[in-house]
Amino acid sequence: MPEKQEIEKWHRWFAVECNNAAWDLASKSSRTPGEDRQMLLAAHAAAFHWSKAGQEINGARADFLLGHAYALAGDGGNAMKYAQSCLAWCESNPCEDWDIAFAHAGISHAAAVLGDAPLHAKHHAIAETLGHAIKDEEDRKLFMGEFARLPLEAHGV
Repeated sequence: MPEKQEIEKWHRWFAVECNNAAWDLASKSSRTPGEDRQMLLAAHAAAFHWSKAGQEINGARADFLLGHAYALAGDGGNAMKYAQSCLAWCESNPCEDWDIAFAHAGISHAAAVLGDAPLHAKHHAIAETLGHAIKDEEDRKLFMGEFARLPLEAHGV
């Protein structure tokens, strides 16, 4: 039987690998239905492994990734569920400036998929403002690059 530390090490390794796999698929300009499925499976696997080896912030970030993946796959209901979970955690706990910007971007993206124009516009504006205020230049560039790929308007499915 492996030691607890060894198991945690493997959970962390799988969390990172699955997280990166989900982001690689999310970053593609287009995906097949099979790739959408793989993206969602990888995001769920990352969330599971973070729940075993990460901190609470990793759970919030996993919720963001799940919301983002569901939005990209066109499932606004699940996208909103995970985006709201991420934002609720970020609003109640200390986190990085980019975490809260991404959390609002997640709500905006989910709202766009659901066709909720007012909610989309509200959180899109908040995310943009918070994004421009990210202190670290590399973090700001990363956020703004991802943010630029999100819908500018609510479109529904």
